[in-house]
Amino acid sequence: MLTLHVNCLKVRWLLAGLGLLLSIHGHVQAADKQSIPAAPFAVAQVRFERNATDGDVEVVFEVKGGKDGLSRLAVVSPDGRTVIDFKAPDASTLGIRQFQFESPEPKDNERLKSAYPAGVYTFTGATATGEKFYSQYRLEHELPATAILLRPEDRTRRISVEKVDITWAPLEHLGGVIVEIKQSESGVSITSELPGTATSFAVPPGFLVPDTEYELSIGTVNEYGNISFVETTFTTARQK
Repeated sequence: MLTLHVNCLKVRWLLAGLGLLLSIHGHVQAADKQSIPAAPFAVAQVRFERNATDGDVEVVFEVKGGKDGLSRLAVVSPDGRTVIDFKAPDASTLGIRQFQFESPEPKDNERLKSAYPAGVYTFTGATATGEKFYSQYRLEHELPATAILLRPEDRTRRISVEKVDITWAPLEHLGGVIVEIKQSESGVSITSELPGTATSFAVPPGFLVPDTEYELSIGTVNEYGNISFVETTFTTARQK
């Protein structure tokens, strides 16, 4: 009986030790899972965009994860408010890989600044497979000066389609210039991102067709990524 009692005690000790090891192993696994480092988003940005022609401003968030879609995305403002909170309802949807969120466009710029204060915004996300993402981006409220269009003049008509150069006055301290030309009825458009020192853009031959109205936008980009657009239209001449 004594030997049996001792053996029982040994078994209990062994089981207790095994349980302890399993418990420790489980905690280590959980800790390892929690300590998986988060990768930076491919894109995680927030900026102010002004349409100087219409006189309004909006805030724009752009987010892109990795090769897989995001099942969760959250963006927290500098004052601790969650301004974006996305969750895919079902992993079978594969999540969303790329986002662009745009706010309303109030005429009152101070209201937008209050809703989206300057400072560091924190982006966190995850895929259905558990891959994590983390990035931060600083929003500033300063907007760049708007471009002064030199050619073509505002709402110019009868522009030749043979050779068209878009030109504007030089501006200092720009991070870039964006030129957009589109034709609403056909859906044809072209967008070119140029360095901040650029003052002209040559429209590619064959892009324009005769007797057609086009919309032209020139966006100036500052060092913070904020953009100011000016818009106009021009019409090409009829074919002879």
